[in-house]
Amino acid sequence: MSISDQAKEDYMNHAEQYNKFEFKPAGILESELVKTAIGDVSGLLVLDLGGGAGVHAREAVDAGASRIDLVDITPTMLQVAEEVEKSLEREGRMRFFEADVSLPLDHLPLEPAYDLIMVNWVLDHVGSIQMLEGVWKNIEKYLKPGGRFLGTRVADPKTHCLQVGKYGYIYKNFRPIPGGLAYTVSIPGDPVWEYEAASMEASLCRSFEVERKYGFIDIEVIPFESAKTIQEDPDFWKLFLENPPFVVVKAIKKQ
Repeated sequence: MSISDQAKEDYMNHAEQYNKFEFKPAGILESELVKTAIGDVSGLLVLDLGGGAGVHAREAVDAGASRIDLVDITPTMLQVAEEVEKSLEREGRMRFFEADVSLPLDHLPLEPAYDLIMVNWVLDHVGSIQMLEGVWKNIEKYLKPGGRFLGTRVADPKTHCLQVGKYGYIYKNFRPIPGGLAYTVSIPGDPVWEYEAASMEASLCRSFEVERKYGFIDIEVIPFESAKTIQEDPDFWKLFLENPPFVVVKAIKKQ
């Protein structure tokens, strides 16, 4: 079973529980950083590749996006996203599509170009360089020149703070794979939820070679210190900041 197949099965079985991750410490921090990266998107078209239960898509709607198209491989995650959006009574602000975002998306009725493309954690569910390149080909294809990219991804899966579970999740069971590292993510809860993930060396935060290959400039990591949750309790986040496990990156596609 490939990484993408395994991830789809895991997410199908735990879609509701995943949606609760946003309330754990790392989820709260991630949300604040992503909101900073989204900024003001009033009237803009947004494509959310691998958007899951729609947490960040809803943040883009709140920031003024005219519409978000959310694509995800897992139907139960899409169902959760759609149900939440219906409960908010916001008709026509989101469309939902089931597809593997590492493969061509020509069969979907997507817009020819978007102002902002979000890719959060998807780059850590690829089991090969080919899958990683497939995601980036879709980003390049659907983002307009001068448009913005926003992505959350693993920075260092072996960082110490991910071994102790202090921030809401644990990484373990590391296995080398060609070009990268596979591992298990464990999220405490009732029941504990575990899923398989994998990151390519070319995608970890110390490398931005893929962004540059696909024509992105002004590549920037959103500063952790800009987040309110860290400002309010720096002692709690001290271990995290010594070697952050993830980053939120933004960049611009060349004109």
